[in-house]
Amino acid sequence: MRQLVCPACGATNRAPEDKNALAAKCGRCGERLFSARPVEVSGAQLSAHRRNTRGVAILVEVWAPWCGPCRAMAPQFAAAAGELEPEVRLLKLNSEAEPEAAAALGVSALPTLLLLQDGAVVDRFAGLSSAAQIVAWTRQALAKAKASAV
Repeated sequence: MRQLVCPACGATNRAPEDKNALAAKCGRCGERLFSARPVEVSGAQLSAHRRNTRGVAILVEVWAPWCGPCRAMAPQFAAAAGELEPEVRLLKLNSEAEPEAAAALGVSALPTLLLLQDGAVVDRFAGLSSAAQIVAWTRQALAKAKASAV
């Protein structure tokens, strides 16, 4: 059973493994749980996703509005969402607006990608990437994390 946080209202939802997760809607607000685009989150919202998401990996892009490589990577990260959902939820954390959350994640370079599984960081990557590189890195890191968990 997958457990997901609704990006619209923050409610925790369960989505059966045998149902199409892309069609899943929030039980509270009725919005789709996946939209094929990254979700902007605050530090508190990121914490809720980390605590309450199970069965779906989370890929967080930590960025800042003044960062040129971050602005260049934004459309690439958005394109990756279309390929990685529903196995991976893509979130964006603005490090300028949420410096404490970025510091707690140990972010020292922008943009930084953090891959989380069941709330824990399983891998990280810093630097500008294409959508294909983001997808390939995410899938490789998930396979590595799964193999080491067995």
